Amino acid sequence: MTTLFGQEHVDRYRETDGEEGYVWREGSTVLLLTTYGRKTGKPTTTPLIFDLDDGGNPVVVASKGGAPEHPGWYRNMLENPHVEVQIKGERFHAHPRVAEGEERERLWTQMNRMWRHYDEYQTKTDREIPVVVLER
Repeated sequence: MTTLFGQEHVDRYRETDGEEGYVWREGSTVLLLTTYGRKTGKPTTTPLIFDLDDGGNPVVVASKGGAPEHPGWYRNMLENPHVEVQIKGERFHAHPRVAEGEERERLWTQMNRMWRHYDEYQTKTDREIPVVVLER
């Protein structure tokens, strides 16, 4: 288990193909998501807690700790849906899709089992926190 944060987390994950940084706090698992800036077009990589859906696609939550606005990676992804994912040593392109309705509720429950703080984050904000499926 590791307590890496931010760019240090990204760097150690990449250098070790997830040997460091894949398992994070409270046993959660982390992937690296690279999005491209809405204005700059520059790549930004964010470590995110994830789990897999029934089809083996990674699922992430755009919580930003319950902040009133969506995280930058999510806003970038909506503007430019070309994203790259790294899970341990595996790297692939993905098409992000925001889960809705029954699927969102099911995945929200699943993600709360992975990271029990998501329900708490939801109480801190008026926005519905998005659940995103990264389709391979």
